[in-house]
Amino acid sequence: MSKNEIKAFPATIDETQALLEGQDYVASRALSTVLYLGLKMRRPIFLEGEAGVGKTEIAKVLSQALGRPLIRLQCYEGLDISSAVYEWNYPAQMLEIRMAEATGETSRESIEQGIFSERYLIKRPVLQAVSAPEGEAPVFLIDELDRTDEAFEAFLLEILSDNQVTIPEIGTIKAAEPPIVIITTNRTREIHDALKRRCLYHWVDYPDAATELEIIRRKVPGCNEELSAEIVAYVQKLREIELFKNPGVAETIDWATALTELDKLALDPETVSDTLGTLLKYQDDIARIEGSEGRKILEEVKSDLSAAQ
Repeated sequence: MSKNEIKAFPATIDETQALLEGQDYVASRALSTVLYLGLKMRRPIFLEGEAGVGKTEIAKVLSQALGRPLIRLQCYEGLDISSAVYEWNYPAQMLEIRMAEATGETSRESIEQGIFSERYLIKRPVLQAVSAPEGEAPVFLIDELDRTDEAFEAFLLEILSDNQVTIPEIGTIKAAEPPIVIITTNRTREIHDALKRRCLYHWVDYPDAATELEIIRRKVPGCNEELSAEIVAYVQKLREIELFKNPGVAETIDWATALTELDKLALDPETVSDTLGTLLKYQDDIARIEGSEGRKILEEVKSDLSAAQ
């Protein structure tokens, strides 16, 4: 990516909000403020919330809006340094050793200097993020950090505090420009305070009805107004029920898209029952809503929207 494609950081909170809306991301004033301060202060941004509320999308939107590459570290149980930070190209190193031996090179120090150089270093997401040239710092997404263990959290402290990575064989590699770090977690476990202290924090909640309706208008422009209103009202009521997994914004968009593809103009009991798999992801939840409770919710939605007209 060339430098002339990279855009300057927004100068105000309003510009930040406009930047996000330009990418069809409807953000609250509070979220826009945190993002503005994170960019201004060069601090990592820690986003917490339920799955499907749009945390990961924020990093993607910033990458697109600012014209910066997105480097994503998808976290999982057992994630280690070789997968997240770097590893050595062992086959190439062995070949180098054999070639040195074939030419009569026997100095251990000389061979080690040759094989432990950046030439044989395989850069994983963390090292890629701190190795970018000045002026081209990427958006570095550390996604679902709560899936890793505390040992990996502790390792991240050096990166978040000093924007650098220490490689024993080479030394410390420091970022020419701090990457824009976005950390997300679904709160399946608590993240240690030492890591949170280094970040600006924001809880990304489910949107209210007006915001969710605007999201559908932007993301599913083919969905008619009546259907969009019914979808949002239905999903909002579902979130008031104790389900195993409440539908997130992503599921709302999927449901609106599916119903639009089916050329539906309004919700009816049969349509809701047939398409619940795009909205709910657990059989127990689907079975509960397929019955009388689902029909009751739909009746309430129709009644509320009719009264509001």
